[in-house]
Amino acid sequence: MELPVLNTSGNAVDTIEVDEAVFDVPMNQTLVHQAMVIYQLNQRQGTHSTRTRAEVSGGGRKPWIQKHTGRARQGSIRSPQWRHGGIAFGPKPRDYRKALPRAMRRKALQCVLSEKIRGGRLICVDSMDSLDGKTKSMKQVLENLNISSSVLVVTEEAQQNVARAGGNLKQVWTLPSDLVNANDVLKRQTILITVGAIRRIAELCQSPRYRARRAASEVAE
Repeated sequence: MELPVLNTSGNAVDTIEVDEAVFDVPMNQTLVHQAMVIYQLNQRQGTHSTRTRAEVSGGGRKPWIQKHTGRARQGSIRSPQWRHGGIAFGPKPRDYRKALPRAMRRKALQCVLSEKIRGGRLICVDSMDSLDGKTKSMKQVLENLNISSSVLVVTEEAQQNVARAGGNLKQVWTLPSDLVNANDVLKRQTILITVGAIRRIAELCQSPRYRARRAASEVAE
């Protein structure tokens, strides 16, 4: 499977051969949805908290005697039914994190990347070295590539010039290839990726068993 490679001026300069086992995977909506839920759960801080009747101030005395008043019996003015009383069964700090198996994480990333390629929303460039760290240079590159929507810029390694150039643009996010995940890819409309990054992602998405089989087949040929 071949993808065109552009330069930052928007001109086609080459093509790159990508593995169909990574970048031409059928969409598995159930898997992707499960991965999205887990990614979003792991981003929750879980610091929400309410006070119970034991934590609010006041209310140590029984407001009135148990019987013969004609009113309902009460033990404390800080019970949940009272104004300024405690909260019954309210949220408390907790950890929402869930583990996502590595195989599922890889497969979800393959599904969303393949969907971006099929939709023509993945643009491969030779490099992003032409950026000088200024916002103007990033704007010019996006204009040359006809990108006006939200975009995720993926480089092989963390590049300070790319991060600084896109830091002031609300619709631009930058990531190194090692940190790319299905959630970030799915949230942006366009993926702008370098040749080195797409090769690195292909390497990371392949399981050790698959790499071993592929190496054995290459040796046999």
